[in-house]
Amino acid sequence: MENTITFLDSLIIFIYLAVVLIIGFKYRNRDKNTSEYFLADRNLGWFVIGISLFATNISSEHFIGLAGSGALRGFAVSQFELIAIFFLILLGWVIAPIYKRLGIFTTPEFLELRFDSINRKFFSALSIFTYIVTKILVTLFAGGILFNKILGWSNFYSASAIVLITGIYTLVGGFTAVVRTQVFQGIFFFISAIVFTLFGLFEVGGFNGLTAKLPPEYFQMFKPIDDPEFPWTGILFGAPIIAFWYWCADNYIVQRVLGARSIDEARGGTLLAAFLKIFPMFIFVLPGLIAAALYPGIKGDEAFPVLLSSNIIPVGIRGFVIAGFLGAMMSSLSASFNTISELYTIDFYKPKHPDASERTLVLIGRMVTIFIVVFVLLLVPFVRLINNQIYIFLQGTQAFISAPITSVFLLGLIFKKINAKSVFITLIVGEFIGLSHFVIELMAKSGVIINPLLLNYARINYLHFTIFLFLFSSLMLIGLNYVFQSEKDLSSSKSFSILSFQNDNANIKIESVRLNILISGIILILAISLWYMFM
Repeated sequence: MENTITFLDSLIIFIYLAVVLIIGFKYRNRDKNTSEYFLADRNLGWFVIGISLFATNISSEHFIGLAGSGALRGFAVSQFELIAIFFLILLGWVIAPIYKRLGIFTTPEFLELRFDSINRKFFSALSIFTYIVTKILVTLFAGGILFNKILGWSNFYSASAIVLITGIYTLVGGFTAVVRTQVFQGIFFFISAIVFTLFGLFEVGGFNGLTAKLPPEYFQMFKPIDDPEFPWTGILFGAPIIAFWYWCADNYIVQRVLGARSIDEARGGTLLAAFLKIFPMFIFVLPGLIAAALYPGIKGDEAFPVLLSSNIIPVGIRGFVIAGFLGAMMSSLSASFNTISELYTIDFYKPKHPDASERTLVLIGRMVTIFIVVFVLLLVPFVRLINNQIYIFLQGTQAFISAPITSVFLLGLIFKKINAKSVFITLIVGEFIGLSHFVIELMAKSGVIINPLLLNYARINYLHFTIFLFLFSSLMLIGLNYVFQSEKDLSSSKSFSILSFQNDNANIKIESVRLNILISGIILILAISLWYMFM
């Protein structure tokens, strides 16, 4: 079944890495100020934004994790990808215009404008921690699975090599280098994933052959309410809570929109990304179903590596697909390195050193990038602790983090009189509850906990727990807001409610708005149609 990598495959991978480094180093002088180094001088067009959003989101855990979940449970895991479409459209039409008109550098900065600096710093620190756990380590773990299976490399050596290569061009070129390389990487891995899927489909006898080999439940996206991973109630009400945080409040994603040259370009980019999010179901999840049909009994995250190492994939194409996989890894890692650097520099260092020059701030950003790269290299040995179902682990971890943040952002956008102290307490308590559930769940799975009450608590589905935590956080925020007097009501000088920003379209052409409305409608129809087809 397995086939080793050939010289031609290796050559393709080498050429890919060389092209990425050339593109990255081409933008090495884009660092005159923080706007250039962290936001590409706020001059990104819609196409670059759209591809960059997609490439930032898609990483090695999508190749490995989505295929793995697809091999075990079928198309159900595609729900997260389809739900993302709705929130990308929300980002483009509602949230991005607010951020752009406020002129913020980071999403935590929004919390300071809306509330105070303490909330900004807490959210920024939490975001940095989140990127290390849910983005960098998960990406390296997924990459290690493939490299070990195909190349025989250890997790340490493969992860170290990718981190160093990615860190170099991120350090030198900043955000401009990140997004420009992501355009190449995004297009490259998109095409490679399509080619990979087509070869698999041909081997299994097309879609009809696939449906004949697998049980019907593999093609049903909506699962019963007691399903351990994808209950329909959790998908419809819990997954959107995670999606709002990820697509509308997480600096890792929103940084691309903040770098747009205009609101219209930002909106166009989010719509392009929304359209592209239709495809992961077919180019990342579908290979998992194909692997399950061809190799019954395959274990989850082994699906993609086993299919790639089989004789189904010809010489040369295997190298092309591995290069695409590397592109997804590197695009995600570079985004993580750069946004961590931006958060520390803009949210922590700059407020403490208001007289620091732009060159000094860029230098600090570079130093933070170096520190993060070294720190991640030290953490590489710990990636093996991650759950084997990567994508479920990722969504579960994000579920416990996202609910309080989504509550604060939504209520802060909708209501004018939410005070800072209520927000801070809500974030602290909400994140503590989420983290405690996560820790108890890990301890229960490892057999450390035997108390029946704690075991039942740990067994609550992560999506259902997200719903409960979101409702609890929202009620706490509203209740505390009545207890404490408003400390800093900014509504008299700046309105932060959603409606106050929606009528300011002076710089946007009516024709462009109409076209974007049409595109949004088509994308939504396509997403809903897929739901209907695979109910």
